[in-house]
Parts: sequence; structure tokens; C-alpha cells
Amino acid sequence: MKVSAQYAETHFSQLLSAADKGEVVEIARLDKPALFLAPHPAPRKSTPSVRPRRELLYAWEGKIKLPTDEEWSAMDKEIEDEMLNGPIFPLEQV
Repeated sequence: MKVSAQYAETHFSQLLSAADKGEVVEIARLDKPALFLAPHPAPRKSTPSVRPRRELLYAWEGKIKLPTDEEWSAMDKEIEDEMLNGPIFPLEQV
């Protein structure tokens, strides 16, 4: 909505109500925009998501395959062997 400064002076409470309802009000002085009234942006949520943690635990269920205990042990042994017995400076790939 576009209004004159004189109109805004006499009907300011109505213009505030319009802005509260989401309308942008342009107040013009001599046909030049001088001021805009706009609704205040909604505040951002500073609280953490209220999404239950249980959903997060099972979010990937069925989408990924986790290693079994035996596979974890084999990987641990492989990493340990590489760290203890591997070269300090690996050979460069040619």
C-alpha cells in the first residue's frame, strides 16, 4: 500500500495494523518514497530442535550396514598392524 505522509500522520494506527497483518506500507513525501513500514521478521528459534533423539538414532536404519563385531576387530587389527609395522614414510605412487 502506498500513502502520502499527510495520510500517514492522520491514520498511523491503521497503517501499523496493516503492517502487523503482513502488508508493506510505503509512505511517500512529494511522490518520493520516504519510509516503509513492514512486519517484523519472525524471530529465529534459539532453542534446539524438539525432535526426539530416538528418531536421530534410527534415522539411518536400513540405509547403511554397520560392521559386525568380528569385522570391527579385523579392522582394528589391520590398523594396528599398519601403525606398528608400516613404513614411516609410505612409498610414493609412480
